[in-house]
Amino acid sequence: MRTLALAFAILATVSIAHAQDWPARPVTMVVPYAAGGPNDSQARILAARLGELLHQQVVVENIGGAGGMTGANRVAKAAPDGYTLLLGGLAVLGQIPTFYKKPPYDAVTDFEPVALIADSARILITRKDLPADTLGEFIAYARANQDHMQYASAGAGSGSHVCAILLDSLIGTHMVHVPYRGTGPAMQDMIAGRIDFSCEQISTAYPLIQAGTVKAIATLAMDRPPVLAGLPTAREQGLDLDCSVWIALVFPKGTAGAIVRRLAEVANEAVETPAVRERFESLGVSVVAPQRRTPEYLAEFIPSEIEKWAAPIKASGVQAD
Repeated sequence: MRTLALAFAILATVSIAHAQDWPARPVTMVVPYAAGGPNDSQARILAARLGELLHQQVVVENIGGAGGMTGANRVAKAAPDGYTLLLGGLAVLGQIPTFYKKPPYDAVTDFEPVALIADSARILITRKDLPADTLGEFIAYARANQDHMQYASAGAGSGSHVCAILLDSLIGTHMVHVPYRGTGPAMQDMIAGRIDFSCEQISTAYPLIQAGTVKAIATLAMDRPPVLAGLPTAREQGLDLDCSVWIALVFPKGTAGAIVRRLAEVANEAVETPAVRERFESLGVSVVAPQRRTPEYLAEFIPSEIEKWAAPIKASGVQAD
């Protein structure tokens, strides 16, 4: 027993020393979508401040594909040395476990939770010349034109895809899904009028709405976001649909606890920085309360989100291989 206790003490000392030296080189933050999307925008705001606090560069690497699974799997299989982390969210950590029959990673057991960072609304946006201005008008138009209506997503199984599936199911239509490798390319086609609609995160949708290049139909969340206070929620317009999204930081499973703790502390400091909060808020993104920004909270939150979304995904009848 004494020998075992000594061994644990030595391991703990090594782990603490390793964390004190960490990071000794740049850290890679994987965003599992193409550049220009909402996760990418939030990642770059966060990474810049983390780099300042850690005194090492935090490099954002975009690895798109398979609705976010390619990038998430890259992190799940990475060395647990503290130099590769994932800025994941609802889709890759909460919905893909149900949406795909055999995802390449386990969202609960393949990662070390670090911190929940922020949450935000989705917005139902359409091409600017779609003949509908309210959710009721959109539903009527969709039912009459569903055979040739197309909606964009950041990829099969992405949050924008799952939200659109639920919308499609709730209004009784069967519209055509057009998957992209990321939100940026999808929005380019929507602005050009080649795509009819998307259920997009507010951080991407808001600038396009302001610029008048797309039309806002409904807030797909429980509450109206402050930056779009005049846009009614789907529930206010008679449709029970909430597709609120969140982002979080996770390491590969097996990353030293001291490093996890260190990043959680620094991430908390980063999002308390007024400039970071202001930039998040300008995108319609809300930083979560401090008690939700802990490894322990995130470890319980991810399984609860998987359970929450399993029922509506299964009820939609859509599942991917």
